[in-house]
Amino acid sequence: MPELSYTHEHLREVLTGTRTIATVGVSLNEVRPSFYVARYLKLKGYKVIPVNPRYAGQTAFGETVIESLAAIPRENDPIDMVDIFRRSSEAGAVVDEAIEVLLDRGLKTIWMQIGVIDHAAAARAEAKGLTVIMDRCPKMEYQRLWGELSWGGINSGVLSSRLR
Repeated sequence: MPELSYTHEHLREVLTGTRTIATVGVSLNEVRPSFYVARYLKLKGYKVIPVNPRYAGQTAFGETVIESLAAIPRENDPIDMVDIFRRSSEAGAVVDEAIEVLLDRGLKTIWMQIGVIDHAAAARAEAKGLTVIMDRCPKMEYQRLWGELSWGGINSGVLSSRLR
């Protein structure tokens, strides 16, 4: 299995080049990781489009929960990233739907959450010119790369001479 290694520069480039994130598998349960990751990203200035058929029509983070990627209204374009909170066995179907319905709507990145790995789906997305990140959390990477983890005394592995 190939090692999943991403440089700080690559992850920072993806996160700074992203404005709108469709979060597939988002929960409205406040203790679920998909809820607090999506909420955090919203608080950091990203437009977060929650996607989950279970909660379709309800509101989360100031947005209406959408039933599927295909149902995201065009006024949300461009959709820069799809953040996948699904099992690895289900990630391929999400990637295929994203390629089918969002590729011409500005999609640049497929991001699979911690523990979500599908090399075949990643290869299909990369063949279409998309950036793929697997087994990582954009919230944690944002906190690590922008120095927020150090506030809690965690060594982020990122050196900075910036005064805080």
